[in-house]
Amino acid sequence: MEKTTTKKNKVTKTDAKVEKKGKTHPLLKGTRITEKSAIQAERGVYTFNVARIANKNELKKAIKFVYGVTPERISITQIAEKNVTRRGIVSTKQGGKKAVVHLKKGDKITFA
Repeated sequence: MEKTTTKKNKVTKTDAKVEKKGKTHPLLKGTRITEKSAIQAERGVYTFNVARIANKNELKKAIKFVYGVTPERISITQIAEKNVTRRGIVSTKQGGKKAVVHLKKGDKITFA
């Protein structure tokens, strides 16, 4: 570990090794991990949580940029807001969007 000092003589520690991070995109929030999506992933169909402003063309470009595969088909579904009660307090679960991405046979996406 290297030690570096700042102007105010505070010592901070930094590692010489910097971990390599994978590519990301603001439209892709993450994978949607469910039992159904795990079964579909074996057949080349992957499910993602996406931003509310996302559309099919932008998602196709984002998936190609991040994972290096070209989607054959993309389906987008709106997730409805839901009212929930916890300890007598009524609140709302925020909705969103999910995208189901179909890939060609032989193409795969690997998640770290």
